Order: sequence, then structure tokens, then C-alpha cells
Amino acid sequence: MVVFALSGGIGAGKSTVADMFTKLGAYSVDADELAREAVAPGSRALANIAKAFGDDLLLPDGSLDRAALGQIVFASDKKLKQLEAIVHPEVQRLGRERFKAIEKNDPNAIIVYQVPLLVEAQLAGNYAGNIILSADPRVRLSRLVENRGMSVADAQRRIDAQASEAERLAVADWVIQTDVTQEETAAQVARVFAELKNLADPI
Repeated sequence: MVVFALSGGIGAGKSTVADMFTKLGAYSVDADELAREAVAPGSRALANIAKAFGDDLLLPDGSLDRAALGQIVFASDKKLKQLEAIVHPEVQRLGRERFKAIEKNDPNAIIVYQVPLLVEAQLAGNYAGNIILSADPRVRLSRLVENRGMSVADAQRRIDAQASEAERLAVADWVIQTDVTQEETAAQVARVFAELKNLADPI
């Protein structure tokens, strides 16, 4: 089993590219999905979030009001770091469990792990290599507004709260440009996957 990180700014197309890798034979694990699992109703992390940010973030069914929490933490670096300190350790634990389960079924697995906060959480050295998605910030902003229904101001706040493009590119072993056609992106993914396979099994 070999684990490669896949990262990029919000709106860069991580899910789309991860699906492309999966179609080529990789396994995909999404840190955002693990983060949702980490704050499931009844979880310790959710209890700690309610304690830190207020019980009004809990919906009637006991789940987290993620939109309301986002409004709070993306307006304050201090609060964002406070949230990350609660959630990140649990996400890492769940990730290790997921990797072990995949390895049990396929010892030669190539795992592409979507890690949105690869740079921010200083995780770039934890994997066999880092695949960074790059897209013009204006394209990312447009995607967030058009595809996710965010306001321009909210989308810009979320972009600004993340690492810069230069900081992400500084840890890149591979760069995939995603502000091009899907066909052009897919061709880049295929080239990168061929290199991942060579690294995983160089013989």
C-alpha cells in the first residue's frame, strides 16, 4: 500500500480529480468525509465543538450545523485553528483505520488521499508524494458561487482562509492544472497515475 496526498484550494476540483484516479485503479479516501464522520451525532468531537462554539450549532436531530459553523470559523483565524485542533486528530485516526482496511483487501493498493488542508496542517511530509491541483483563483471563486451557492464574499473568505497557491506549490511533487477542459485534466491525471504506479512498483 502506498498513500499519496491530493490537495488544492477550495474549488480546485479535488473530488473530480479523485474520481478520475479511481477510474484508473486507485483507491480514494476523502478527509472531508472523515471530518463529517468525526463530528457525527454523539461523537466526542461534536461535543467539544458545541462546548467551544455553542450548543446553538446543534440542529434538532443532534447533527452539526456546518454552514453556521463555517460562518464562525472562516471569519477568524483563531477560531479556525481552535476547530482544527478538535477535529484533525480524529480525522487522522479515522484515516489510519481506512488505510488499514484497504490494505487488508489489497496489499498493493495505491491510495489517493484528499487532504484539503495539507499545507495548513503541516502534513505534506506524511505521504509518499503530494499531488497539488492548481486553478486560477477567479475560476475557483466562480465555481464556489455557481456550483455551491455561496455568496461572493463567503467564497472569497474561504479562499483567503486557506494557504496561498505558492505555499501549496512549494510542497508539490506533481501539479495538475484544473482550470482547463475535463479532457485536458484527465490526460494530466493519467500521466501522474502512471508515475504513481512506477513509484509503488518500480520493477
